[in-house]
Amino acid sequence: MKKLMLSILSVGALSLMSFTTPAGRLVSSKTHIKFFSTTAVEDIEANNYKAVSTIDTSTGAVVFSVPMQGFEFEKALMQEHYNGKNYLNTKKYPKAKLTGQITNLSDVNFDKDGVYDGKFTGEMNIKGEAQPITANGKIFVKGNQVTLNTSFDLTLGDYGIAFKKGKPSTNIAKTIKITVVAEYGEQ
Repeated sequence: MKKLMLSILSVGALSLMSFTTPAGRLVSSKTHIKFFSTTAVEDIEANNYKAVSTIDTSTGAVVFSVPMQGFEFEKALMQEHYNGKNYLNTKKYPKAKLTGQITNLSDVNFDKDGVYDGKFTGEMNIKGEAQPITANGKIFVKGNQVTLNTSFDLTLGDYGIAFKKGKPSTNIAKTIKITVVAEYGEQ
């Protein structure tokens, strides 16, 4: 009976160890991504609270996974156009992914409260099109909470999103502003 109990406890301990997050890996399920387009005709804003992200504090590796149908618009017709085949085609391309590195990792101390300037280089993949990307932002460390704030411009044509005529060509900017706020914690 003791051997059986010891075996059960050993298997349980091994199972728990295999499901824990490695040390130094921060996970964000509280990620807000906003895009903003401004033209002479109208401003368009969409918000997504369904993205997830990880930061490996020992290597500086950063990953964002963004469900494209998670963007919400003020007007239902905007959301319908955004998800449609002529724009993002979110049924065929349900996720966008951003992968890269914090390039100045030595300037960021994830163990000490403070505000740090962060520099990032990586690759953005939208609609099967991958493009290099660089961004600067702020990394806020307070206790066990890390918050990343950044914004950068994204040129839609780089990802095969372009309108040559009609209403979308005048209503949607060729380059949009992306803003990201991600709250991380050890999992």
